Amino acid sequence: MQLKMKNLKSIIKTTGLLLAILFGFTGYAQDVIVTDSTAIQPEDEIAKNTVAQENSSERRKVDGIAAVIGDYIILDSDVDMMYKDMQSQGMSTADVTDCQLAGSLMENKLYAHHAIQDSIIIMDAEVNNYIDQQISEMVRQVGSMEKVLEFYNKENEAEFRSELFELNKERQLASRMQQRIIEEVEITPEEVRAYYENIPEDERPVFGEEIELSQIVIKPEIPESEKQKVIDRLNEFRADVLDNDASFATKAVLYSQDPVSAREGGAISLSRKDNFVKEFKDVAFSLQEGEVSEPFETEFGYHIIQIDRIRGQNVDLRHILLIPDVTNASVEEAKAKIDSIRKRVDEGVLDFAEAAREFSDEEETKSDGGKLINPRTGDTRFELSKIDPKLYDEVGDLQEGELSLRMRDQDRTGRPFFKIIKVNKRIAEHKANYATDFSKIKELALRDKQLEAIEEWQKEKIGDTYIKVNGKFKDCEYSSNWLKK
Repeated sequence: MQLKMKNLKSIIKTTGLLLAILFGFTGYAQDVIVTDSTAIQPEDEIAKNTVAQENSSERRKVDGIAAVIGDYIILDSDVDMMYKDMQSQGMSTADVTDCQLAGSLMENKLYAHHAIQDSIIIMDAEVNNYIDQQISEMVRQVGSMEKVLEFYNKENEAEFRSELFELNKERQLASRMQQRIIEEVEITPEEVRAYYENIPEDERPVFGEEIELSQIVIKPEIPESEKQKVIDRLNEFRADVLDNDASFATKAVLYSQDPVSAREGGAISLSRKDNFVKEFKDVAFSLQEGEVSEPFETEFGYHIIQIDRIRGQNVDLRHILLIPDVTNASVEEAKAKIDSIRKRVDEGVLDFAEAAREFSDEEETKSDGGKLINPRTGDTRFELSKIDPKLYDEVGDLQEGELSLRMRDQDRTGRPFFKIIKVNKRIAEHKANYATDFSKIKELALRDKQLEAIEEWQKEKIGDTYIKVNGKFKDCEYSSNWLKK
């Protein structure tokens, strides 16, 4: 999707790299991934970039204080670390100045500082889990932990983890603070129309080729015997904890199939507002401290919970997840079922939408005849260039009304399922039209308004926050008023 908006460009230029939550520039981005945040370049590329960096006109003192933002200190070496981080992502540093990086660091510290002031809490376990993933990916790419430490000039893994912890925690705080700023920003249809009409005709965005899809999903049945196996196992764990004072945390590490929490002994901190499945929250907030739940079911499998501590509207707990298996026989039955459905639809014996309503195991789509909704835009259109490559291979060449072959996929627990997809409509590449592209134009207008909210927040907080810029960084020309002139 191309966009040529002068006012949007000017806002982006003004706010620099602070727009992590909107455009996915932080390590926690979930939307559009521009670069791999843990990608380490081949050694020859590292060498070229390092030489270019060392030959640049101004180098930093190792331990000088570049700036103080609220409770945070920015060292000259932090700017060096940003250069390293950019190199690790394969980004060119040739046109990047110390002043730009210092400004970006100050933005990040400003958000982190006010996140703490606003009582935003980031759990250490959450940060450590992310660091484990980062380091695993780095080691996978270069072959060993020793090479990773050499690239980042760190003495040992503990030092490296400590630095990553502080960096990632600040990024998380900044991201949560930005979310809080924009979470209540809304936009009216009148504002969307005004936004669209203010775009010059020759600068209106162009949307790539799009496609509308429906699907039917058939999941292999989980035999009752398999469900009972995991229920019995969880009851054994529960009895051992209650009767023999066994460690719940140890059992979670050894047996839980939740890959994230298992490493931390099943530990989770949960608030009533957190986006957890209802069944899990209902059980968690019905228990007293020290109590261990009976086994219960969610879409992920079967759980037991132990409550460590209740803190008002928050609860610290541990849980164990076991996932019942499907059998080879049930997998084959699911294949045969979806093949039969596809054959009847393809022959015109059965309407696709009717088949979805009657047979599909996907509750979110079956009532609407299997129609897929784009979670990013909220409408039924998917831009072909942005859909999953595996899905593109299956449907990219299909014409309107055609069906895909049987496709194998897996759910969040790793269990297989099967689906067929129908192409309902194809929309050619076109310039934005208010009537037919309202949802996409609304998304752009809302993003523009969110950017303005972030910019206003930053202006206000810079004025309210203790800020001191030192040394050569006082001579920089910043897009934000860090020098309070």
